[in-house]
Amino acid sequence: MTKHTIILQPSGRRGQVEEGTSVRTAARELGVEIESICAENATCGKCMVLIEEGRFEKYNIDSKREHLSPVSIEEANYFKRRPKLLKDKGWEVGQVRLSCQCRIRGDVLINVPEESRGNKQIVRKTARERQIEIKPAIRKYLVSMSPPTLERPIADWERLAKGLETSMALVRGEEEKLPRWHELKIDYQCLRTLSKTLREAKWNVTVSVWNDREVIQVQPGYVEDSYGAAVDIGSTTVALYLCNLRTGELLAAESEMNPQIVYGEDVMSRIQYTIEHPDGLEKLHKAIIATLNKLLKQAVKTANMSFPVGDDVRAQTKQSPDNREALLEQEIASDDGLDTAGEHRLLDQRPRNGISTEDILEMVLVGNSTMHHLVLNLPPKDLGLAPFVPAIHESIDVKARELGIQINPSGNVHVLPTIASFVGADTSAMILAEEPHKQDENWLLIDVGTNAELVLGNRKRLVCTSTPTGPALEGAHVEYGMRAAPGAIERVHIDEKTLEPRYKIVGEEEWNSGKAKGICGSAIIDAVAELFRAEIVDSRGRFRKELKSKRVREGEAGWEYVIAWAEETSIGRDIPITQQDVRQIQLAKAALFTAARTLLKRMNLQSPDKIILAGGFGSYIDKEKAMLIGLIPDCPLENVYAVGNAAGDGARIALLNIEKRNEIDSVTRKVERFELPTDPEFQNQFMLATSFPHMSEPFPHIAHLIPHRKADPMAKNFMK
Repeated sequence: MTKHTIILQPSGRRGQVEEGTSVRTAARELGVEIESICAENATCGKCMVLIEEGRFEKYNIDSKREHLSPVSIEEANYFKRRPKLLKDKGWEVGQVRLSCQCRIRGDVLINVPEESRGNKQIVRKTARERQIEIKPAIRKYLVSMSPPTLERPIADWERLAKGLETSMALVRGEEEKLPRWHELKIDYQCLRTLSKTLREAKWNVTVSVWNDREVIQVQPGYVEDSYGAAVDIGSTTVALYLCNLRTGELLAAESEMNPQIVYGEDVMSRIQYTIEHPDGLEKLHKAIIATLNKLLKQAVKTANMSFPVGDDVRAQTKQSPDNREALLEQEIASDDGLDTAGEHRLLDQRPRNGISTEDILEMVLVGNSTMHHLVLNLPPKDLGLAPFVPAIHESIDVKARELGIQINPSGNVHVLPTIASFVGADTSAMILAEEPHKQDENWLLIDVGTNAELVLGNRKRLVCTSTPTGPALEGAHVEYGMRAAPGAIERVHIDEKTLEPRYKIVGEEEWNSGKAKGICGSAIIDAVAELFRAEIVDSRGRFRKELKSKRVREGEAGWEYVIAWAEETSIGRDIPITQQDVRQIQLAKAALFTAARTLLKRMNLQSPDKIILAGGFGSYIDKEKAMLIGLIPDCPLENVYAVGNAAGDGARIALLNIEKRNEIDSVTRKVERFELPTDPEFQNQFMLATSFPHMSEPFPHIAHLIPHRKADPMAKNFMK
């Protein structure tokens, strides 16, 4: 196929790409990230690029607009709706293109403007310190044995297994015909190196056994520690936690953007990608596996920097758990026929040069149902089609080598159970971490994101549901929305008298300092709440046009409020919150509130006793402002908690305590699932919830913040 040269400025990256490749795809292949938060549907406009025309001797190319495919209908419609943008920038359609839509047909030089350049998102999925009872699936045993002889030529595996029978206290009952070591298995990869390891170690080895039934590693000498990784695969962010399985210590926490974002911002667009592209599933699977392997290497590097290497490398736990399953030393007595000399072999600790990825013997994975399917290489098609059935609900164990995950190839990958089509293993992990099933009070757990999962209940009953809130809460479908990257406005306050704003930018210590590039999810909620509190918009989200403020104006797409003037930004344009932005937040918050209200009704409750906001995004929402717009139900504010990455915490708990895996398997089987579209009152309740904070609910705990609030006469139209 014909190839053409593409030059990307200001990065200077260049390369040959096949004819027909989109500019955004070509840029990605050359290591230049161009923003897009609409799954390349030509609706967000964040991937705009400029075509430079002329002869460029330096690169020996002639760059022309005609070297790209014609402007598509979708592109034309986008720019038609934004004449002011084109006028202010001095651009014309054809010169400016949407890089997700235009395809390369000849040599071209592309300029990527500031506002289109992808920034590395600030990843906010840290781990909390927790008291966890340490009972890992991996246990180590020291086995010392004598070599085989002509008189007793016992095979290597049987010799080791018989030694393990004593070490593991596998005592045979009188009624049993076979010795208990017959129940042990050895992983094939481990078996391949067994004979060499035994002889090099002079028959003194440390054996790692998974789940009391399979030998997965044999190491020379005495090795005390083993390691595992807990991973939360979010639609936007992947977080990995490296732990010492003996002590429970968290050795490293690493995060990375989910690379699947380039194939679709939300789960439905990624499902659609796998349906429309024959190699779609393979691409998305390989992308997430590559990221897991990258995070594993980063975590090992971080861990090795944090403690000394040499003769004794041991992690010191902060939790000091009572680990009664510590390494068991056991010599094989001479009457077993394995150590004819009957001598005790003194073993020194094996010298170590730090942790390697091969020392990681188990990984626990959690994620929503779509991420669950993609990491396991399971077709997600049926998740997106009625009746929305996953390939499997139960938890699953897979060999790391089967997935291409670069831990010990004999290591185990455990994936927690899913609950419903869009209530995945991450929700199971959240339940495990927060334990609503052990409470007398009714707790409402909300994992806020593009797709929100909600769990409500107590020790007697748990109900759950999920709802698509849309990407507006994370910055998409908002005119100047962006991810939480440097330059993003993350906090907003509006003076109710002067109507002047104050804002804080990611990466800046002081308010109203730095150059703004856009506005991220937490600030969008802040801004809409502040617009309502300051009476710039009414309870239905409409701008009050009569206000005498230069910041409240009619823009090219309707009324808007300017947060930052052009001279205060890095993109040379005003950054407003528009009427359409407010509408997007109304739709998102109405979906989430209606889901919560539906669960409360199922439990015959007016309000929860406690609200727990989970997830990296949930942790950065201002709870007062979230309640002010009706994103969450009314509740005493002191009973609303942000707990961070509860899914990651749950994954870590399951990694360090195998009994917790059985617990969550049991709990998830009893969780009652509700599909919101089947609720006959859903539509009316949704319409009531579009108002701030709600068309009819009283919200007494934040009423003092909005004394101007009045009863809405429209409410009666949606109430029975």
